[in-house]
Amino acid sequence: MKTLNKELQASITPRKALEILKEGNNRFVNNLKAHRNLLEQVNDTRDGQWPFATILSCIDSRTSAELIFDQGLGDIFSVRIAGNIVNTDILGSMEFACKVAGSKLVVVLGHSKCGAVKGACDHVEMGNLTELLSKIQPAVYQEKQTKVDRNASNSTFVENVAEINVKRSVKNIIQRSFILEKMIENGEIGIIGAMHNIETGEVTFYNDVEFIKDDLNPNFSLSELS
Repeated sequence: MKTLNKELQASITPRKALEILKEGNNRFVNNLKAHRNLLEQVNDTRDGQWPFATILSCIDSRTSAELIFDQGLGDIFSVRIAGNIVNTDILGSMEFACKVAGSKLVVVLGHSKCGAVKGACDHVEMGNLTELLSKIQPAVYQEKQTKVDRNASNSTFVENVAEINVKRSVKNIIQRSFILEKMIENGEIGIIGAMHNIETGEVTFYNDVEFIKDDLNPNFSLSELS
């Protein structure tokens, strides 16, 4: 597998970046890892990096973006925080990744059976974790399907909240970053939400929070977020 360089990165569109990630996850699920010489990639990237995508995911040890999308050194920016929540530091990191370093796609990646989401569902308060979980609480309140057992023992409720949390994070990124919003509107980058199933390894992408400006998305609009 070829190491990315500046020219290859420039040739990748946001849509193509999404296709590369989908193909990589398909290899992962089918245990068909692409051949890479990682030591060679260390040498190839010693003078610079040209990642094609930026993945915001949870710190969960089972959901490493490089592994589940079968990517090598220098291919993706991996931003990890419990519950894949959004804060100012993460937004700044994404702005660097896209505006400065040329990344073409932002993916907010949640996962099944998320401990942070379970903590928010149970309204856990513990040290600095309290503030972090408070950023997931709006997704808990937004979940309206579950009428009873609205807690971490209800797996359906947890997964519903996890999905809502991903979609809220996608919209928060657009609403809170003028730089990324304009790059999306100009078709320079795209953004999408996704969910990783830790039992199967499969990643499902959410078409209803896909914002990629191209011929395949003629109904593209950010107006609904205003």
